[in-house]
Amino acid sequence: MILPPATDALTPFRIAVPQARLDDLNRRLADVRWPDAGPAEDWSQGVPLAVARALIAHWRDHYDWRRFEAQANVYPQVRTRIDGLGFHLFHVRSPHVGALPIVLTHGWPGSFVEFLAVIDPLVDPTRHGGRAQDAFHVVIPSLPGFGFSDKPSERGWDAGRTARAWAVLMQRLGYDRWVAQGGDWGSRVVHALAQMRPPGLVAAHTNWPYVFPAEKPAHPAPAEIAAYADLQRFLDYGTGYAKAQQTRPQTLGYALADSPVGQAMWIYEKFHAWTDNHGRPEDALSTDAMLDDITLYWLTDSAASSARFYLENTKPGPPSYSAGRIDLPIAASIFPKEIYRPPRAWAEALWPNLIHWNELDRGGHFAAFEQPEIFVDELRRAFHTVRNSAP
Repeated sequence: MILPPATDALTPFRIAVPQARLDDLNRRLADVRWPDAGPAEDWSQGVPLAVARALIAHWRDHYDWRRFEAQANVYPQVRTRIDGLGFHLFHVRSPHVGALPIVLTHGWPGSFVEFLAVIDPLVDPTRHGGRAQDAFHVVIPSLPGFGFSDKPSERGWDAGRTARAWAVLMQRLGYDRWVAQGGDWGSRVVHALAQMRPPGLVAAHTNWPYVFPAEKPAHPAPAEIAAYADLQRFLDYGTGYAKAQQTRPQTLGYALADSPVGQAMWIYEKFHAWTDNHGRPEDALSTDAMLDDITLYWLTDSAASSARFYLENTKPGPPSYSAGRIDLPIAASIFPKEIYRPPRAWAEALWPNLIHWNELDRGGHFAAFEQPEIFVDELRRAFHTVRNSAP
């Protein structure tokens, strides 16, 4: 869809997808050419055919995008241009004096959709089991090439450049003291911010720490053995999507931009693989919640542009699972069904100013999306010590 040109101003924005786009989606969902079921009845080769058919039937016959638009448009949104690129963001100020500004950053295949359920308890904690001194002003930008942010037409929009844009954004919003949070690619952005230490940033939090020892310990502890095993399993069986997005995002984009079913399954399979579920993605997230995210990708035609974020963040040489040393106060919440869970010792070796570490008993990769109440409580706890400290 065509977005209004962004300027350096903070221009109010509301989500209003033309009906023609929704009608086109419905036509495509009514005329699907399905693949054969193949020999696998489980998820070992991807989304099973019967499960795919059920999801698409619900999308076609029961899902209501206008319901989601109304839900999202309750919150103030703007678009603004930073470093030549237009960014969409939610900016929701707390009614409480002394609220702490926080920028929340999503990853792939996530979006701002992941954070909608945590906005109200973060900005107005007294109505959601918290105290006035727990309040946050909430900023939720969409990554370059995602959602209603612009699609870059030049190379270079990696996590580091995005982090620098967020620093400009928080200054533009009038915040001279703030914190940052992120998971997935949002975690990469947060790690970059924490290392840059732009003016005003006083602490950071992630639900996926990029901490990893330079060499495997000679006598690894049980938690270290488990982390290595989970990472190896992911590398062996779970990274095909990433290699495609790192190397051929444009080719992949042709398929996903032309087929809503293809776009849906490309994302839905990750909701199965990366959430805390008992065999069905719906154990962790509602069907409509997943379709909110999937439909956002489809309507904004962001399959290729979001995939390019993988290309931009792929560096020559062997992959690194460590972002390096961080001296800024930093916190982490470890959810049990994360792709892999680094032990606290790895973080302590690289984060001398670790202010909070907690290992939870529920939740997966999409922490705020799956467990909004736990996520909110973790942010309240993580930033408690820095709220009133000196910058």
